Amino acid sequence: MGVKGSGKTKRLIELIQTAVKEEHGDLVCIERKPQLTYDIPHTVRLVTASDYGISSYDVMKGFICGLHAGNYDISHIFIDNLFKILGVTFDERTEEFLAWCEDFSNRENVSFTMTVSADISLASDYMKKFF
Repeated sequence: MGVKGSGKTKRLIELIQTAVKEEHGDLVCIERKPQLTYDIPHTVRLVTASDYGISSYDVMKGFICGLHAGNYDISHIFIDNLFKILGVTFDERTEEFLAWCEDFSNRENVSFTMTVSADISLASDYMKKFF
């Protein structure tokens, strides 16, 4: 979480590259527009959210469930700039979505890493536990 230009995507790319070396499952990266094509290893399934009309937290949940239903070997889902993908800003639904991701992660053994463009001072105590 951080403001624009704070290095979130660069750090996400580093985490993806590490996960490729260390994790044994399939990796998925969801981004708004095709920008990371040449930055992440070709073994990572890169998904352009704008191609699928992902425009709300509920649609994102359904999309994630569909990805997992189609491939139980997914071990990690990376989401680059959640707010830009959904066209939203920070509100109470953000925390609800993170809680859903945490529950899904525990239930299905899928890790999540995501970036969010927002001032870090807006983060609730619940959100801070994911930093």
